[in-house]
Amino acid sequence: MSHAALDLSLRAATVAMLLVLAATLFRDFRHVLAGRLAAAFALGSAAHAVTYAIGTPPPVPLWRAPIIALSTGNIVVFWLFTRALFDESFRLRWRHAAIWLAVAAFSLVNCTFLAASPGSGARLSLISINLLVLGFIALALVQTFASWSADLVEDRRRVRVFIVVAAALYGGLNAVLHLTVPGGHAAEIASAANGALLAGVVAAICVAMLRVGGAEVFAAAPAASEAAPQADTGAADRKLVDALMRLMADERIYRHDNVTIGSLATKLSIPEYRLRRLINQKLGYRNFNVFLNNHRIEEAKAALADPAQAQVSVITIAMDAGFASLGPFNRAFKATTGVTPTEYRRQRGIAA
Repeated sequence: MSHAALDLSLRAATVAMLLVLAATLFRDFRHVLAGRLAAAFALGSAAHAVTYAIGTPPPVPLWRAPIIALSTGNIVVFWLFTRALFDESFRLRWRHAAIWLAVAAFSLVNCTFLAASPGSGARLSLISINLLVLGFIALALVQTFASWSADLVEDRRRVRVFIVVAAALYGGLNAVLHLTVPGGHAAEIASAANGALLAGVVAAICVAMLRVGGAEVFAAAPAASEAAPQADTGAADRKLVDALMRLMADERIYRHDNVTIGSLATKLSIPEYRLRRLINQKLGYRNFNVFLNNHRIEEAKAALADPAQAQVSVITIAMDAGFASLGPFNRAFKATTGVTPTEYRRQRGIAA
């Protein structure tokens, strides 16, 4: 089998897997933002599998340019997917759509330019697109590792990181191949190898999701008020829960700057993985930041309902409770109570 035939077969298999994956994700997890973005990312990846070409690109047919633009814009979807996957408070904004549109439009203009003038600036166009792709991959990896430790579900943490890292490694290698392989026979070999790697990554992600379960990967973290403890299984765990809650109630450790699950585990003299499991399985939380914010918001609610603190500003109450700024406090407070801090205070008849 020639390299071109092998490449075509691998593309067809990859597109088939991605379309099935996109349909399954949308069917089962369209109510979760991360699930919708994952389905969109799978569709964009299918467009990439159809259109990628290693080496200096040949003249681009005009009909193919929108598919290439969709493929390029998919790197923005990947970045947004990682944000939604690791940050339950993340919401899509108009600016995110504008970023996707700008990247897709830039790619479309480049493709149109190549179609009109294939011999002029093709290499420069290719370099600019792939540097842009590498930049968004870097942003996605930063998001992944910055928020990974807050996830309290061990299996989900591993699968999430595997999905993101595998996709990022493929995207990075693909971009590097585009930048370093000029064309000719070497480009045919690189395209076949690229196709094999893409098929392998997609298959591995599908298997990983089947083993752990999509519901674990894309489950939305419960609101603080919805977190429900599970049954105790031993006296040792009960003592640890009591000790943890004393740290929260007496020392108010959630007020401290940069409190992490590692620093909290050190205070309790237990391994980090055990504290992670304790908060998840005994207290019902899937995210460490939600656990901390629950205690911060409870303190803030008490302060906002206290007539003696009627003249204390909302931002002072927020920062006293452990929030670093007003924006995250307002978002977390409204997500928990359904109203803003000012409305909450007004509902309790407290006049500032």
